[in-house]
Amino acid sequence: MKKITLLINCKDRSGIIANVTNFIAKNYGNIVYIDQHVDREQNIFFMRLESEFKKDTFTMEVFKTKFKTDLADTFDMKWRVYAAEDIPKMALFVSKYDHCLYDILGRYNSGELDVDIPFIVSNHNDLKPIADSFNIPFYHIPVTKDTKAEAEQKQLELCKTFGIHFIVLARYMQIVSSKIINQYPNKVINIHHSFLPAFVGAKPYHSAYKRGVKIIGATSHYVTEELDAGPIIEQDVTRVSHTHAIGDLIAKGRDLEKIVLANAIKLHIKRKVMVYNNKTVIFS
Repeated sequence: MKKITLLINCKDRSGIIANVTNFIAKNYGNIVYIDQHVDREQNIFFMRLESEFKKDTFTMEVFKTKFKTDLADTFDMKWRVYAAEDIPKMALFVSKYDHCLYDILGRYNSGELDVDIPFIVSNHNDLKPIADSFNIPFYHIPVTKDTKAEAEQKQLELCKTFGIHFIVLARYMQIVSSKIINQYPNKVINIHHSFLPAFVGAKPYHSAYKRGVKIIGATSHYVTEELDAGPIIEQDVTRVSHTHAIGDLIAKGRDLEKIVLANAIKLHIKRKVMVYNNKTVIFS
């Protein structure tokens, strides 16, 4: 069987679901998953649909052409369709923190992440032994204020060479400029602690400890030019108390960062995220 995932958004109006499901049926497809959402304030309709077709009667090119002319143009849809066998390629950007990298590679190695990782790139050499232990090519591209533009050009050349579909900043401690963001809109995933913007700076957990916080968290989002303000994909929190030392807060925070980033990656590679107006619709 040939399995596809179809993502749709357009202005809400009567008959969208009926027309889409009838189209699938008329083209000898079987719907195995369907979910939809309507943003009442914006009057926007969202749908995610998975269908199966017999391999000998289905081609993606014909499907795209017919869907566009029969439905997409009529309803003025923004839409994307993916074949299940098309495994996305993910680039990992790292610096010196290793907890997210270890977690991602462990999940990847065990088959939990249905993704390909052609390379890891870093502005430091510290994590190269980890990449080597997982047999993943590692590229060291130093970044300074004077060489940032040149470094990002090298990063983009790597991404183009390996056919990268999206980028994960696994605690990459550099600001990504519009040069990369514009090439990968809503395809650069970042992770940070949820103290932002309350406790900015190099030691947020120390600042939070001094304030006696009761909840810490982590947020994963798509990167935009506005720092740490992109569409949110996943978040989680855990409670802390006066009994926890700074080291406890840091350990709990890193655990959350690993889990939240991994979940965000899963949602992205399963095509369960739709972005609009700097917000996201996350399908189950």
